[in-house]
Amino acid sequence: MAKTTHLIHHPYAPPEGFVAPQFPTYRASTVIFPNVSTMRARDWKQKSGYTYGLHGTPSSFTLEERLASLEGAKFCQLVPSGLAAIALVNLSLLKCGDEVLIPSNAYAPSLALALGELAHYGITHQLYDPLNTADLAQKISGNTRLVWVEAPGSVTMEFPPIEAIVQLCRDKGVLSALDNTWGAGLAFNAFNLYAQDKTPLSVDISIQALTKYASGGGDVLMGCVCTCDESLNHKIKLTHMRLGLGVASHDVETVLRSLPSMQLRYTTQDVTAKFLANTLSVREEVAQVLHPAIQSSPGHMNWLNSCGNTLLAASIFSVIFRPDYSQDQVDLFCDSLKYFKIGYSWGGHISLVVPYDLKMIRPALFNGIDQNADGQALSAGSQVKGSTDSLKPGHLVRLCIGLEDAEDLTSDLEQALQTAFHNS
Repeated sequence: MAKTTHLIHHPYAPPEGFVAPQFPTYRASTVIFPNVSTMRARDWKQKSGYTYGLHGTPSSFTLEERLASLEGAKFCQLVPSGLAAIALVNLSLLKCGDEVLIPSNAYAPSLALALGELAHYGITHQLYDPLNTADLAQKISGNTRLVWVEAPGSVTMEFPPIEAIVQLCRDKGVLSALDNTWGAGLAFNAFNLYAQDKTPLSVDISIQALTKYASGGGDVLMGCVCTCDESLNHKIKLTHMRLGLGVASHDVETVLRSLPSMQLRYTTQDVTAKFLANTLSVREEVAQVLHPAIQSSPGHMNWLNSCGNTLLAASIFSVIFRPDYSQDQVDLFCDSLKYFKIGYSWGGHISLVVPYDLKMIRPALFNGIDQNADGQALSAGSQVKGSTDSLKPGHLVRLCIGLEDAEDLTSDLEQALQTAFHNS
């Protein structure tokens, strides 16, 4: 046997019985079968064996099982990003002629997906006021197949009445899908909710951007889709296969390594975020702090209802500075921060800051025009009346709290406020 062949087909196999704290990483596209009958017998849909790397390895199966347990679900599918999770749900459950309802404070790329790809496929959408179930009830039609829920809403942080929305969807025979990235399976259990009369409730689907808390390092893009419904999981799995939504084994390894510390990180960041949010809420420069745990924040009582058992509120909140300050001053505030870095995403160990233009990210709240994530007007939309009533005028800045010391972050905010608003 030639040396090159011997190197490839060397007979040595390491002994079994090696156990270490971290789960081993399996990297594969090709999976080797012991014989043809085994190859023909394996069914990739059942996760009872391995057929091809795209359909899963021991590493990805392990992460999916742990995430399903975290969410209180039975089934989980990994995808390359949080937005891919949203897309997978939409494309698995909607067809031409169907309608999806999206909260008016939704993650901007989710709306861009509806305006772009979904519209191209003949799938329509409407925006609804996430704090007003009557508005949602009015907009559910015979074509509505899916209602998205964000808890809380992106950037403006309104916390919706999740239980009431899920109950309404059940009553109307419509599926509910929750973007649970903020809650991360820790703040509340989306599959173990209760109606006002204490009747058990459950969302149909929960998605997460594992890019955030599950990763915790700002260095992984990944998402997941969880459900307790076997038939829904089957539909999602088939679409997952057809779209070829694989994830990298190294990224799976990174998330598996980060999961054991997630609750510790989440809780620590939650405490610091609440402290800073309360500190900023009494500053003269600030018109409003948008944080579900603050009583004046939109949907605070809904947060208490859903998260009352844990009182967790994650690591992200927004500040609206007084309207008499200029955008240049607000931008200078962001530029003057030292520990808060300017950048998107959240849930990592580094604190982040981003200024937002509310009229760009919430166009339907102001003028009835839907826009994509780049701010380009795409279609006329219906204005969602009442959605801006709880937001005070001014310039919005989002703060995402990392794992730095709370006193250091407080000092950093103080010097930036002084530089931007009080140095003439």
